[in-house]
Amino acid sequence: MMDEHSISTPYPSFKSMNNMVHIDEKWYDMTRVKNTYYVLPGEPEPERTVSNTNSIGKTEAQRNNQNRDRGMIEVKSVKVTRHVCREYLINKVIPAIQDKWPDDDEGTTILIQQDNAKPHVLPNDEGFREAVEQIDLDIRLLQQPPNSPEFNVLDLCFHRSLQSLTDCRAPMNIRELIQGVEEEFENYDAPKLFKSFITL
Repeated sequence: MMDEHSISTPYPSFKSMNNMVHIDEKWYDMTRVKNTYYVLPGEPEPERTVSNTNSIGKTEAQRNNQNRDRGMIEVKSVKVTRHVCREYLINKVIPAIQDKWPDDDEGTTILIQQDNAKPHVLPNDEGFREAVEQIDLDIRLLQQPPNSPEFNVLDLCFHRSLQSLTDCRAPMNIRELIQGVEEEFENYDAPKLFKSFITL
């Protein structure tokens, strides 16, 4: 990403982006509406049984509850609202940043970049500011400018790649989809993700 202060100079430069955290939400589909399959002669064609494209299962967030009769974990979708995003930022993102942020960079302002989705937390959100004031780091929310090119690396590369890797597993239900996404996330090649950041 170009440094806006250097654009008018003879030697424009790029921002380091070492202080930027990208967050985004993603719906993972059980299958795609259109898939291309290459089969060998004599090999049976894959069977897809979806009555309507509106009935393709999706999952975004999950909530675990005890199923009373068998003790199994029940997986339910959660509607992502501004309150859910705020709780996620406060309870998951800020502690993760606090754990991983290097001690010698403590004075640096950390920017959490979001796109302009309606459920995302506003930069002047009171609950977020109160949570940040309780720690020693300077963390601020940054909204992507409206009508700008896509600068969220999660949408550009990471989520698409995870969706493709999960598609190869051909999940049959929501549990298999969640398990596949989690396993692909854990096994994802970090140098490949680093190459994605260079494209920004």
